[in-house]
This record gives sequence, C-alpha cells and structure tokens, in this order.
Amino acid sequence: MHKTLKLLTISDIFIFSGFGLVSPILAIFFKDNLAGGTLFTAGVASAIFLITHAILQIIFAEIFSSKDRRWMLLLGTVLIVFVPFGYIFSTSIWHIFIIQFIYGVGAGFAYPSWYSLFTSNIEKKSSGFQWSVYNSGVSIGTGITAAVGAWLAEEIGFQWVFGITGIVSVLGLLILFKLDKNVAKKV
Repeated sequence: MHKTLKLLTISDIFIFSGFGLVSPILAIFFKDNLAGGTLFTAGVASAIFLITHAILQIIFAEIFSSKDRRWMLLLGTVLIVFVPFGYIFSTSIWHIFIIQFIYGVGAGFAYPSWYSLFTSNIEKKSSGFQWSVYNSGVSIGTGITAAVGAWLAEEIGFQWVFGITGIVSVLGLLILFKLDKNVAKKV
C-alpha cells in the first residue's frame, strides 16, 4: 500500500474512531444537558451537519478542483477537530447548531480532497483491497470506540469523552501533516 494511502487511512482511523466515542451518546447529551435540547433538536443538529456538508462539498470541490487539495484537507480537518472541544463548552442547543454547521463546513473541505488524494494514489490492481482495508480499519475503530465511549460517558461523564475525542482527532490531524506536498498537488 502506498505511503499516502497509509497516512490517509491511519489518520481517518484516529479521527473516525475519536468521533465513534461520541456517536452513541450525542442525542442523550443534547437532550439531558443542554438548554432547549430534545430528541428532535438532536435530529436537527444532525441535519445541519449533513446538509451543510452535502452542499458545500460539491461547491468546494468544483471551485478548488485544480488547486492543491492538501490545504483543503488540512483546513477541513482542523475545523472538524474543533467540534468535540466545542461540545465541551456548549450550554444551549443553539451552540450545537453552530458547531454542527462548522463541522459541515469542515467536512465540505476535507472529504472531497481526502477522496481525491486517496483515489489518485490507489494501485489499480488492488483498488478493491485498498478501499476495503481503509473501510474495515475505520469501521472496526469506530465500532470499538462507540462501545467504549458509551461506557466512558456513564463512568466519567460527557465532558471527558468529548475531550478524549478531541485529543484522538488531533492525533489524526497531525498525521495528515506528514502528507507530501507534491503528492497533494498532482490530484
């Protein structure tokens, strides 16, 4: 597997596994700990992220299609890494709506550039295997951390889980800084 693919995969395993810690507990946190938090507003928060991401990734991929995508990946990932730290300081569902919007903007930058970098460095003869290694690594990491995150939230509280998520995500971001600038430009 090409070095760039390894770095992208390892970075995503950290980031997605980090977010796996919070995925099973977010709706409960929103409902029980935030002013204005309900199950419905938890759904709205998810919708804000998904719709923002879906619209902006098309726009950003088109606008920046011929430029160095490394900066897009790094900027987007920095915004994504901010999200769990933002949860720590949230006291109102409106804070979460803003954070989810920032998350969507970050994903709008990061996801298309990540896919471009991964796809452009894949070995044609083993593309299915390389994609499955990536997907399996992320799924296993996220699956394990989903259970761990729920247990940790019960044992030590939401704020600690958000902090751990942020730290693990920062580690994933730091791995991305090892990407060769020349590899990112040839996409």
